[in-house]
Amino acid sequence: MSDFQEIFYIAVGILSAITIHECAHAWVADKLGDDTAKMEGRVTLNPLAHLDFFGTLMFIFVHFGWGKPVPVNASNFKNPWKDSILVSIAGPLSNFLLAIFLSIFLRIFVAKDIYDGYFFFLVSYIFYTNISLGVFNLLPFPPLDGSKIFQLFVPLRYRENYYRFLNDGVKYFMLFILLDIFLFPKVLGYSIVRQILTYVINFLVSVILIGS
Repeated sequence: MSDFQEIFYIAVGILSAITIHECAHAWVADKLGDDTAKMEGRVTLNPLAHLDFFGTLMFIFVHFGWGKPVPVNASNFKNPWKDSILVSIAGPLSNFLLAIFLSIFLRIFVAKDIYDGYFFFLVSYIFYTNISLGVFNLLPFPPLDGSKIFQLFVPLRYRENYYRFLNDGVKYFMLFILLDIFLFPKVLGYSIVRQILTYVINFLVSVILIGS
């Protein structure tokens, strides 16, 4: 495989994963009563509507990242707390569902002993990137979806403090990510986030491919 081909496969994988992830957020929010994202053109499979500069750079350099956050006005929901969590779940879930669908094709390739060719590599990259994005976004740190989903496990008396964490924790998470990329590998010999996510991602890849 040439460098150009690999760049192409990576780009398609990133664009597909980010697009379906953010579109799922916007679509579910609209179905639950909040059309904010829809009015801003986010219920679309056009990748350009969903790209976040820093999140895309993260994908390119460390293979984990995120898309442009979907605007949500929780006051438009019938049940703001529950519906906000459902919107958050929709993103990672869409990535895992797409990966499960693509695993059907990968199993066909394996059954026919096909491990080369344009379509095999394209499907493989899209499959792996969607799992990567889904897993990364389940980390319980803002602005990732996992931070909002984690509300399910926060006792009511601590919820106000947790909301402050959601608002103020983004800058600390960004700082940690930068340290994890540039400092920890030199000091510890490995990236903490990459180490954890690689284990989880490889486990899910095995489970999905075996169970599909």
